[in-house]
Amino acid sequence: MNYKKLGNTDIKVSTICLGTMTWGEQNTQEEGFEQMDFALDQGVNFWDTAELYAVPPKEETFGHTEIIIGNWFEKTKKRDKVILATKVAGPAREYIRGGGNNYTLERMTEALNDSLKRLKTDYIDLYQLHWPERSTNMFGRLGYTHNENEDWNKFEDVLGHLGKFVKEGKVRDIGLSNETPWGVSKCLNLAKEQSLPRMMSIQNPYSLLNRTYEVGLAEISIRDEIGLLAYSPLASGYLTGKYRNNQLPKNSRIERDGDFWTRYNKPNTTKAVDAYYEISKKHNLDFAQMSLKFCEIQPFVTSVIIGATTMEQLKTNIESVNINLSDEVIDEINEIQKIYPNPCP
Repeated sequence: MNYKKLGNTDIKVSTICLGTMTWGEQNTQEEGFEQMDFALDQGVNFWDTAELYAVPPKEETFGHTEIIIGNWFEKTKKRDKVILATKVAGPAREYIRGGGNNYTLERMTEALNDSLKRLKTDYIDLYQLHWPERSTNMFGRLGYTHNENEDWNKFEDVLGHLGKFVKEGKVRDIGLSNETPWGVSKCLNLAKEQSLPRMMSIQNPYSLLNRTYEVGLAEISIRDEIGLLAYSPLASGYLTGKYRNNQLPKNSRIERDGDFWTRYNKPNTTKAVDAYYEISKKHNLDFAQMSLKFCEIQPFVTSVIIGATTMEQLKTNIESVNINLSDEVIDEINEIQKIYPNPCP
């Protein structure tokens, strides 16, 4: 396994992060336990979850993923072996604290304490804001529309709330998710100017089908030591090749919840996927491993979040750290990006 520092801390996290959002929906607790056992044995010490999970989000499965992880901690007594990341939801559904903005001190305190209870731990290593409260471009949205009168909690107030949690020992470090260059810069500048806690990571989408992070945020990640935790590196399975030629495997995400996973169902997705697949075939590389390795080797990436529903997928994904991509492969990948630039932003 490979490891990198989390932000400017001394915490070393595996460059493969175990994603967990299917546990409690596509995966049972028993399967989640098996994945955690195997991942830890392979040197994966970094796990990511959220209060919102399982996904697709539903009131009846809210918090179930954290419960499964907490039950594993209780059973194995291996909490100290894991760098654990979770998230507090942004403005969300009515069943999450009544809906609306969630980053008040009262609501964040409730969210954190509930996550700690479900996870059966007394601290979170990395506590992340799942998405901004303000209306901005995230989850693939384009065409920014500004609203000067929009109501949302000030960055400095939210950082102050997080600082309180750090002082209490309930949170070690903090991070962002689905954030923009402006939002990241505001958080970093305010932390420096007002001696508030510093964001250590940004969890945003990044894959061969969506390299928009390279515009603006990549430079911030490197210069300010706030690395990317790349989510959806396999684009909901499209970059494994399993949906090629109109295939729809039974119990896959798209077969189960196609109406929810629409982000990668775009006009040029199939053409781009086929082109990248041909590169992997030409160089005798597993397509999923090539896709993951491309993300892992980027200098602005701290860790690549993998999500697997089968042990076979998990093993393939983790083993991606052991392959090498030649300059020729990278050049060919970049040529496809020129032909089909970010088909799924």
